[in-house]
Amino acid sequence: MLFLSMLALGALIGFVGAGGAGVVITLLTVGFGVPIHTALAVALASMVFTTLSGAISHFRQHEVIVKTGAILGAGGAIGSILGANVSNIMPARILSLMTAIMILSSAVILYVKIYHSAWLSAHFPVRHALLTGQKLWVYGILIGIANGFLAGAFGIGAAAYIQLALMVVFGVPLLETIGTCMMVILPISAAGGLGYLANGRLDMAIFFQTLLGLMIGAWFGAKATHLAPRPVLKAAIVALPTIGGIIMLAMR
Repeated sequence: MLFLSMLALGALIGFVGAGGAGVVITLLTVGFGVPIHTALAVALASMVFTTLSGAISHFRQHEVIVKTGAILGAGGAIGSILGANVSNIMPARILSLMTAIMILSSAVILYVKIYHSAWLSAHFPVRHALLTGQKLWVYGILIGIANGFLAGAFGIGAAAYIQLALMVVFGVPLLETIGTCMMVILPISAAGGLGYLANGRLDMAIFFQTLLGLMIGAWFGAKATHLAPRPVLKAAIVALPTIGGIIMLAMR
């Protein structure tokens, strides 16, 4: 049942083109009674593999700002390990609440980006040139640590936060934000997954069923993306984490 559920969820994630880590956590905890710490570990470790192929594809298409991604990713790996260790000692009830809040906050950012881009541009003006020099290193490490900590502590990819930072702070063009974001998430998810594994939180049986279901389902779901009307896709991208966060908040 777990594998079949992840197969269906993977198809939905592939269809809307969203990471869906928050929904994975919700399904594991609410649907299958998996302890929150284990669910976070599984979701974070799964992201290593679900984002790898996307990152490689974007790199081949020259849609990755490698230096910026590497610096953010290095800081993110540090923050992710710290977050995983903090999560390990956090009571399950508090951790569930914080994770639900993080999932919902990601949904809010996605909603603003998709439906109120003009407001976002007015209040968070996009940098029009790539950040370089000492500022790139300082801001990259600090912002990487912050995003990595959120991802490691609460099992989400923090993609919404990373993409926003890439455009506003680092001047990464819109087309390159997706590929660069995937590059940043790779070391974050790998380091966080190792942190949870070292703390004995990663259940390998649940992990492999989740990973296999998501990867197979996402491959089929992605085939249908171009068939859906654009308004439907936009609504689904926002609805997926919103529903996951609300369910987790209500059922924790």
